[in-house]
Amino acid sequence: MRDLGVGFGYLVKGQKWVARHGRWFGFGLLPGLVTLVLYAGALVGLGYGADDLVAWATPFADDWTSPWLDVLRGTLTALVFVFGLFLAVITFTAVTLLVGQPFYESLSEAVDRSEGGEVPESGLPLWRELWISARDSLRVLLRVALYGILLFACGFIPVIGQTVVPVIGFCVSGFFLTEELTAVALQRRGVELKERLRLLRGRRTAVLGFGVPLTLAFLVPFVAVFLMPGAVAGATLMARDLRGETADDDRDDDRDGDRSEGRDGDFPKNGRHDGNLPPSGGDQGVHHLPH
Repeated sequence: MRDLGVGFGYLVKGQKWVARHGRWFGFGLLPGLVTLVLYAGALVGLGYGADDLVAWATPFADDWTSPWLDVLRGTLTALVFVFGLFLAVITFTAVTLLVGQPFYESLSEAVDRSEGGEVPESGLPLWRELWISARDSLRVLLRVALYGILLFACGFIPVIGQTVVPVIGFCVSGFFLTEELTAVALQRRGVELKERLRLLRGRRTAVLGFGVPLTLAFLVPFVAVFLMPGAVAGATLMARDLRGETADDDRDDDRDGDRSEGRDGDFPKNGRHDGNLPPSGGDQGVHHLPH
C-alpha cells in the first residue's frame, strides 16, 4: 500500500514542478488544447449516434415488447458510450504526446536538468522519434483494445459487471496511461516498449497510484489539458525512480565526488559517472526549444 502513496506523490510533485516553472506550464498546454477540441467533437458525435448504432446492430430485437427493448438498447447504448470514453481517456494521452512530442520532450529534459545528474538524449532526428512514438502507441492501443473488449463482455455479468468491472477498467486505464507518460523520459534513455512494461510491472502498485487518480481526473472536461504538463513532469520523476536516478542519489554522488576529488579511481577519466550516459552540458536537449 505504501507504493500507492509513492505513485500519487510523483503525480503531485509533477504538478508542483510546473507550478514553480510557469513558462513550462503554458508551453505544455498547447498540444492538449488542440487534442481536446478534436476529442470533444468525436465524443459529441458518439453521444448523438450511439443509439442509432445500437439499433442497427440489434435488428433481432425490433419486435420485442416494452420494456425489454428499451432496457436492452439503453444498456448497450450506455456501454458503447462508456467504451468510447474509455478509449478516449487512453488514446488522449497518446495523441497529445504525439502532437506535442517536441514540447513534452523538452519539458521532460528540463525536469531532468532541474533534478541534477545526467540529462539523457536520444540523439535521434524528430521524424524518427515521432515514428517510434506512434508505433509504440499503436502497440499499447491494441493491448488496451483487447482489455476493453474483454471488460465490455464482462459488463453483462449481473452485479460484477456494474461493480468489479469498472474498477478493473480504471486500473487498466491507469497502468497504460502511466506507460504513455513515462515513455517520454524512457525513450530518451533508449528503453524499448517491452522493457518499459517490465519496469512498470515491477512497481505495479506505484504505477496505479500515479495513473488511476489521473485517469479519474481526465474524465472531467478540460482537466486533462491542464494536468498534462504536470503529468509529464511527474512521469519523468517516476521514470528516474524506476531507473534508479533519484535526485537524492545524484546529490549524494556529487557530495562524494567533492570529498574524494583528486583521488584516482573515483571517476573514469572520460568524465562519466556511471559508464552508461554521456555527461550533460547546461543546455543539452534533443530539440532546443525556448526555456
